[in-house]
Amino acid sequence: MVLALLVGAAAGVGAIVFRWLIRTFTLLFTGGTDYAGAGRVANPHVPWLGPYFVLFTPVVAGLLYGPLVQRFAPEARGHGVPEVMYAVARRGGRIAPRVAAVKSLASALCIGGGGSVGREGPIVQIGSALGSTLGRLVRVAEDRMRVLVACGAAGGIAATFNAPLAGVFFAMELILRDFTAEAFGMVVLSSVTASVIGRAAFGDTPFLQPPAFHVQHLSEYLLFAVLGVIAGAVGVAFSRILYLVEDACDFLWRGPEWARPAVGGLFLGALLLALPQMYGVGYPVLENAVNGKYAIGFLIVLLVGKIAATSLTIGIGGSGGVFAPSLFMGAMLGAAFGAAAHDLLPGVTGPVGAYGLIGMGAVFAGAARAPITAVIILFELTGEYSIILPLMAAIVLATLVGRALAHDTIYTLKLKRRGIDLDRPAPAAAFEGTTVRDVMEPVPRILPAGMPLAEAAAVLAASPHGVLPVVADNGAYLGVVTARRVAETLSDAAHDDANVTSVSHLPKPVTPDMDLAEALSALVAAEGAGLPVLDASGAYLEGWISHQAVLTALHRRHGDS
Repeated sequence: MVLALLVGAAAGVGAIVFRWLIRTFTLLFTGGTDYAGAGRVANPHVPWLGPYFVLFTPVVAGLLYGPLVQRFAPEARGHGVPEVMYAVARRGGRIAPRVAAVKSLASALCIGGGGSVGREGPIVQIGSALGSTLGRLVRVAEDRMRVLVACGAAGGIAATFNAPLAGVFFAMELILRDFTAEAFGMVVLSSVTASVIGRAAFGDTPFLQPPAFHVQHLSEYLLFAVLGVIAGAVGVAFSRILYLVEDACDFLWRGPEWARPAVGGLFLGALLLALPQMYGVGYPVLENAVNGKYAIGFLIVLLVGKIAATSLTIGIGGSGGVFAPSLFMGAMLGAAFGAAAHDLLPGVTGPVGAYGLIGMGAVFAGAARAPITAVIILFELTGEYSIILPLMAAIVLATLVGRALAHDTIYTLKLKRRGIDLDRPAPAAAFEGTTVRDVMEPVPRILPAGMPLAEAAAVLAASPHGVLPVVADNGAYLGVVTARRVAETLSDAAHDDANVTSVSHLPKPVTPDMDLAEALSALVAAEGAGLPVLDASGAYLEGWISHQAVLTALHRRHGDS
């Protein structure tokens, strides 16, 4: 509970700093707080350039964040959420501490310099990195580490959007992908803490101020259903176009990766010159659409423009989220649909803004396949309960359409393209009825807590596992040390006098009575080729499990059959 509160507080402060960075860089690059809503105007810092300064802002921003990302944290490139999902599912929640700092600067520079991306992906990655860093500092087990990562993600969303419930369900539905009472409680604590800090800084008002809304006629629900179906298809189309553009950029680019955002920024700048409403996140434009200030034709132009601008920003190596762009697209689609329906059926349809709000949630649901998060976040962003029934209907239909058109979501597709399938079932059937006790090996050579790293390096070099346990003088288990971590630490001369305790970590605990399938999942996620088997108290070693032991058990079972 204490750790969840600390992570929530850190995520809340991180959200404040991140939003300040975006505002500062936007002021620096454009001379205003939000260029998207200002129209094609000149920058007061360089008035002689007129509106043509937007041709160069993405280039300058790319020259700054491109080398930063390439040198210090390549995982900070892109929209961030898939990297957090992968860390939770496959790496025991381990995220490098530097990701928080690099992601903050890179995304703020990208958005402030005109990148047409959102701030939710960066703040999720920032909060998750803070949670992972705190977990490693206090050396929690991997299952708790995953929960702390989710706490950071929830806190970031809650503080940024003043949406504590949405933060919770975003973390549970997309990051953890597992609803347990303990994890839910910890994530709620973190989200509430971050939200309190965020409200102290940003105020306690809904993110959007929609017009009054009520359903004019029961037949209007048919229009909401149609909008949900169309929005689901648009969400899938956005995710496909996003990665098609990224593939095209990969194919065309032949230079160093650090220069890619700057060179690609020329094309992004040309798009911003033609359509300045695409600059940055674009919330003022979204609000104008919801309030019915744009004609149908221009709404369609903004929808297509946002798909192109966001895809190009990510494709050239930009850093930012896709959640806010999907809300933007939904607002344009919904407002255009509502305006057209109002022209055709004026006696049936309600305000255009209601369709815009429902379209926001439906497009996100179609792209991300997260219906609970979509419903909750639209309700919290607007504070408008009257739209909840049509919103739920449209979001469920959008989710079903998205599932029918594509197996992967906008987040999991990025991982699938790397050969990582988070939905792959665990190989439980092959080991049914087998426990760790049946296959565990004797404990390998142990490393005493005070052993210098130089000595440990020699022992690890002779070990077949690349990982060995660390124990205290009384034989109590303290964690494991991998050859990789020792090598990385020794490469820095400032740590030559360190000992094994300083680089040890606690993988997910494995006990003798655990099912072998569950232990294999922990083994796959761990560093090295082995894991300690602990007694019921988790304080002492009882054995060792390795990939070779699991393979032997599988071979024996197949041989017996």
